[in-house]
Amino acid sequence: MREVTSAVEKLLSHVAAPDRFNHTAAELRDLQVEALNERFQDRKDKIKLLRHRAEEAGIEEIKSVEDMVPLLFPHTAYKSYPESFLMEERWDRLTKWLGTVSPYPIEGVDLEGITDIDDWIARLAAKGYFISCSSGTTGKSAMLIASQKDMDWSKLDTVQVFSWGSGVKPEANRYMVGCAPVATVPKNQTIGEAQTKAFSDPALGRWSYPVPPITVGSLTKMVVMRKKMADGTASPQEIADFEATSAGRQQVLDDAIELTAQNIIENRDKLLMVSGLWSGLYAVAKAVRDKGYSAKDFNPDNCIYVGGGLKRAQLPADYKLFVHETFNIRPEQDFQNYSMQELNSGMPKCREGNRYHVPPWIVPMILNKDGDALEPYDVNGGEIEGRAAFFDLSLDGRWGGVISGDKISLDYSPCACGNKGPSIRDNIARYADLEGDDKIGCAGTIDAYVRGVA
Repeated sequence: MREVTSAVEKLLSHVAAPDRFNHTAAELRDLQVEALNERFQDRKDKIKLLRHRAEEAGIEEIKSVEDMVPLLFPHTAYKSYPESFLMEERWDRLTKWLGTVSPYPIEGVDLEGITDIDDWIARLAAKGYFISCSSGTTGKSAMLIASQKDMDWSKLDTVQVFSWGSGVKPEANRYMVGCAPVATVPKNQTIGEAQTKAFSDPALGRWSYPVPPITVGSLTKMVVMRKKMADGTASPQEIADFEATSAGRQQVLDDAIELTAQNIIENRDKLLMVSGLWSGLYAVAKAVRDKGYSAKDFNPDNCIYVGGGLKRAQLPADYKLFVHETFNIRPEQDFQNYSMQELNSGMPKCREGNRYHVPPWIVPMILNKDGDALEPYDVNGGEIEGRAAFFDLSLDGRWGGVISGDKISLDYSPCACGNKGPSIRDNIARYADLEGDDKIGCAGTIDAYVRGVA
């Protein structure tokens, strides 16, 4: 076996260790700083935006976590491409823009005759450049480039975090039921394949939510149309077509709820793994209840995988209990995970302390609201609240440091579950929701730089 020598590799080697969340921040800090510097030295001349930030801040070496703060990218950096590139289908310019945030030269991609953004993403993937996008339903999509190493890591990490957080072993013995549409992007597809292989009984197959694939292209068309309607440039026919399409999609979604509920009822004797957003899970659970079924009809060892929060959905106060009591889910087998598109790893919620646990290879940082300085903290214990920032050392295809739009409480004290590593309390909120706006101090200068280079 090859000896693990680098600080990054030492931290990543904890991925399947039973005690991976039981290392205190103080114990890890020196190794994490060494790993941060390893990453910086390797990437500073490969990622144009990182080199620019380092030169501006006069940073040549990472000697402390504080040194990393000026080098973190705001989550908006991955939306910094000029919107005209997308609207005018300038695939050459979008490809060049990707080169400002990737450590690898983007070469050998055939850009001739591309039909739409989905075709562009497919051609990049064929050359080993995997693009995952946020939904962009309220604005531009974030375009996050990843490498094959990132895809391989996602396969490993998604199984490990679910198994740790739910106690469910990857024994390929469950009937998996999706209760939400999933965006068709490489990372989601990779995670789905890994979970299916680990937890799904091959003889039973997997129920996918019966809706057409949600591609980046379909989301982009919706955003473009909404913008045209908002600025008054949409024609009456375009508006009529959009409304007809929206009505058709809503009918498909309504039908999907009923079909999924019926499928679950027909397979209620199986060992189930039900997944989705809370809004979709609640809708399907209500349909199951309306048909006269509840916990007494389901296996007591069923589990649930919840992706994301409420996403602004309006649900009754007891929505979690309602879902649990429908599918016979014990609270400890309700898996929830804190992460974001900009990261490559998950932070699973434990079954006792109601906290999300941070693995050794993610370095958490709590910044002030503007995102330009660390809040005072003590890695030896105590809780700190502020803007969440992270460095995910597992990331290979882009820079691992990101400033999020989330307000969190990070606790360096041991959790009630017994683990001593840093953890995040279950009171996560978005600054945009709290204050109606979210301004990160460095976002404007980064946006201007990337636009200038691209």
